[in-house]
Amino acid sequence: VPGACQRLVELLELAGMPPGVVNIIHGGHDTVNFICDSPDIKSISFVGSNQAGEHIWNRGSAAGKRLQVNMAAKNHGAIMPDADPTHAVNALVGAAFGAAGQRCMALSVLVLIGSAKELVPDLVKKASNLVVSGGMDPKADIGPLISVQAKERVESIIESAKAEGATIALDGRGLTVPEYPNGNFIGPTVITGVKPNMRCYTEEIFGPVLVCLEVDTLDEAITLINDSPYGNGTAIFTKSGAAARHFQHTVEVGQIGINVPIPVPLPFFSFTGSKKSMLGDLHFYGKAGINFYTRPKTITSHWSVDMDHSIRTTMPILGSGTTK
Repeated sequence: VPGACQRLVELLELAGMPPGVVNIIHGGHDTVNFICDSPDIKSISFVGSNQAGEHIWNRGSAAGKRLQVNMAAKNHGAIMPDADPTHAVNALVGAAFGAAGQRCMALSVLVLIGSAKELVPDLVKKASNLVVSGGMDPKADIGPLISVQAKERVESIIESAKAEGATIALDGRGLTVPEYPNGNFIGPTVITGVKPNMRCYTEEIFGPVLVCLEVDTLDEAITLINDSPYGNGTAIFTKSGAAARHFQHTVEVGQIGINVPIPVPLPFFSFTGSKKSMLGDLHFYGKAGINFYTRPKTITSHWSVDMDHSIRTTMPILGSGTTK
């Protein structure tokens, strides 16, 4: 993300953007606190972890700033038995493992309803065929994790799942890429037999790991999703319009996909994450995004050839007659 922002501002400068209109400052805690405290900064838009986001929300709010704080996610995909198997599996593989799972809208939880659990072997097979390599390699489907620390954390969560009784159906640990011997690589990982109390389910993993849970009915799947503290996105795969309608009306998540694995809206709609995934009431994108970066003004004026010279002790009302 910092590299992409840096390049974006370089391109803005080349396009003629005046100096000082767009600025980048890099740093850690002191930089964040400066942004939260500075009276010259009126609003803060943040994307990141809950730990950082909650700190920014508390400190920025205390300074009277407007904030939109988008944080962690645990996005569920519910698979009905009647789902198109090829479409569902392909969509899940792409949504779970694209960008090495390092995106807030990664579909990281698979909820298999009834006989949909029979799709797991095909999912594992297709995930195992993804190419892991350097991000600039045109053959790569999945690149490295952002840091050594990120890799170690993801590996520890995978190990915790095994220790807590889940099954590692596809283990991406220990992967090496000869061209990049020092890369922070983890291959696609699929964990089955997961329970809601396991660490791999309760924490955002932010890596190429898909955890799988099994339920008997759609209502059980909806309850499971609604019990999650996060509400960025969710999806259902089904051929049933009735099931899709029931899901979209009862699930408590801000962004919902119907046979769409990552329901990120086009920019003229708002990015409507909810629950612990979002702090603030003005979202990214759309009309809410415009409102976040602007402030309304209400102008009340009175023009008349014969101005009213009386004294009024009540609220002036436009259009009312004058008092002599």
